[in-house]
Amino acid sequence: MSSHRLPEAARGAPRARPADALVIAGLVPMSTVDWPGHLTATVFTQGCPWNCHYCHNQALIPTRTPGVVAWQEVRDLLARRHGLLDGVVFTGGEALRQDCLADAVREVVEEGFRVGLHTAGCYPRRLADLVASGLLAWVGLDVKALPEHYPEVVGRPASGEKAWESLRVLLEAQAVGGPDFEVRTTVVPGDVTAADAVAVARLCREAGVSSYALQQARSRGTREGFVAVAPGWDSQCERMAEQIRALGFERFEYRPA
Repeated sequence: MSSHRLPEAARGAPRARPADALVIAGLVPMSTVDWPGHLTATVFTQGCPWNCHYCHNQALIPTRTPGVVAWQEVRDLLARRHGLLDGVVFTGGEALRQDCLADAVREVVEEGFRVGLHTAGCYPRRLADLVASGLLAWVGLDVKALPEHYPEVVGRPASGEKAWESLRVLLEAQAVGGPDFEVRTTVVPGDVTAADAVAVARLCREAGVSSYALQQARSRGTREGFVAVAPGWDSQCERMAEQIRALGFERFEYRPA
C-alpha cells in the first residue's frame, strides 16, 4: 500500500505570520535596564543604517547578517511570562529598519504586554506611523549630537535632520497623549559628542523634553581600537551631568560606563 504524506500546513503546522520575518540577533528573557522602572524581555534586531564609531553592538550593524532567534521563540517566552514581565523592548541595531516591526509590536500588545522601543531616530516617518498606531508605551531616543555634527558621529549625510525630526515626532505625540519617552546622549572622550552634550541637553529641555539621560560610551562590543576612557574623563562627565541636571528636567539620570 502506498503512503501519501500530507503537506505540513495540512497536518496542522503553524502558519507563518508577518512578524515571523523579523530578523532577530538576540533575546534577553529578563532585563531591568532597558526600560527604566520596568522588567522586560528585550529583543535585539539585526541591522542599522548608521555606523556610529562608538557603537557597542557592532555585530548588529550589518543588514545582511541572518537572524539567530526565531520570532516564535519570543511568542513562546511571552506565553510563559504573564504576570512576570511588564513588557517587551525592541532594540538593535535599529528596529525601525524592518518593515515587519509593527506586526511584531502588535502581537506583543495583543498578548497583553506593553511595548518599549529603542531608536536612533533614523526613520522619523516610520516612528510617526508606529506612534500613531497607539501600540507604543515608551520610547528611548538617542540624540547623539547637534544636527550639523551628526555625519561626523554616524557616518551618514542628513542624519542629524532625521534624528531631530524624530524628537519632534515624539514631542508632538506626547502633547496629545502619546508615549512617554527618554532622550539619551552618549559621550566619548575628546569627541564631538562630549563637546555637544550640554548644548544638546539644553535644546532638548527648551523643546519640552522632560526625561533625559547622559551616558558614557563603553568599550565592550565596540570596534577594535576604540577607546572609551581618558585621564580625567570621569570627572569631566560628572561636570557635564551637573550642568545638565541644572537645566531642570523632570527626570535626569547619569549613567557612567
